[in-house]
Amino acid sequence: MALSTTVPELGEPIDLRGLVRDVPDFPKPGILFRDLTPLMRDPRGWKEVVRLLAGVCAQLRPDLIVGIESRGFIVGTALATAVEIGFVPVRKPGKLPGQVRAVDYSLEYGHDRLEIQHDALAGGPRVLIVDDLLATGGTAAACAQLVTEAGGDLCGFGFVAELADLGGRSRLPGDHPVESLIVYA
Repeated sequence: MALSTTVPELGEPIDLRGLVRDVPDFPKPGILFRDLTPLMRDPRGWKEVVRLLAGVCAQLRPDLIVGIESRGFIVGTALATAVEIGFVPVRKPGKLPGQVRAVDYSLEYGHDRLEIQHDALAGGPRVLIVDDLLATGGTAAACAQLVTEAGGDLCGFGFVAELADLGGRSRLPGDHPVESLIVYA
């Protein structure tokens, strides 16, 4: 997808990458953190993010958006509202009421767990998983596994940004489209 696009009603190009702040040495020395909060703070930029992701929805036609805790909630609810479909959160342990389904997964620094309400994907809806950033892919891959185990029909992934050199895309199921609006090589 294009990094600089035109917003039809404004006629001005939006440079999404230019709205992302680079923070060196965060959270530890040697890491270059891509801070998306300035992009989220910019109403025209954020509107363009939602518009572009809505285009992904138009192609993939999901019934539900699944957002990964926590910034995936921001992206996912905005997108679900824009395309007028439901939103389902995938959360860290102990955050959802009632019965849940869970998946444990490995990270480069340890283990983690994701949960979804047991009946959230009843009836086998088509699901688009969204998050703010695709890095190593572990969390998104675990979410895909959870969606499938919970009865959802995974139709693809949508990310605002991707750190391609970390190889996260290769950890995702290869038979599903992965769309990233901003790709850092």
